[in-house]
Amino acid sequence: MKNIVIAAGYATRLGELTKNFPKPLLKIGENTILGRMLDDIDRIPEIDEHIVITNHKFAPIFEEWKKGLNYQKPITIVDDGTETNETRLGAVCDLLFAMEQLGIDDDMLVVAADNLLFFSFQEFVDFAHAKNTSCIMCHEQPSIEKLQRTGVIVVDEQMRVLNMEEKPQEPKSHWAVPPFYIYRKEDLDLVRHSVENGCGKDAPGNLAHYMVEHTVMHAWPMSAGRFDIGSLDTYYEAIEKYG
Repeated sequence: MKNIVIAAGYATRLGELTKNFPKPLLKIGENTILGRMLDDIDRIPEIDEHIVITNHKFAPIFEEWKKGLNYQKPITIVDDGTETNETRLGAVCDLLFAMEQLGIDDDMLVVAADNLLFFSFQEFVDFAHAKNTSCIMCHEQPSIEKLQRTGVIVVDEQMRVLNMEEKPQEPKSHWAVPPFYIYRKEDLDLVRHSVENGCGKDAPGNLAHYMVEHTVMHAWPMSAGRFDIGSLDTYYEAIEKYG
């Protein structure tokens, strides 16, 4: 299984802090945001490589960061060739670009690189093995306002996903979807042809939405919380709480 880290955005909401520096490599205490995530994922036996997809502007910074690491699994940096927020490929196209460049034909754990997690991805991988399908994560979100800003799913008693909507004005459930996914090798043809068949390009949730409509997927309820670093306020809050 490949660990695919989507890290090609420009984090414009963090202003000067990320004008010339990638958000995933900002420090929280003695470690980086991405480093805290990789510390966990690197221990998963099924993972045999970390693939970080970034842009041309930040690729040299990721390459320099990589030199100081000592993980069990190798790290590959993929440069998507873009240099501005206006020319970015979008998360889905970045994933397809990396798959093509590296000839990826394995199960994939796909993660966004700007979250602090209070559980292990091993639980998610075990769930996907038990269900033997591609999978997404979910968590209960009581706030209708927050549900209107994220992906929302409807599931049956076995946690099979019956429906997914991005940013619905009238959410059909309280199951929100964070940006963490497992796509099995058997579904990779669907992934490869998703954009040409109408899948949205920008957010990683666009691909999950597309896949729910074309294959069987299950949803794993997160066993603990996460901290989403999406703005200057949340970054400084993370430093104060966890750094």
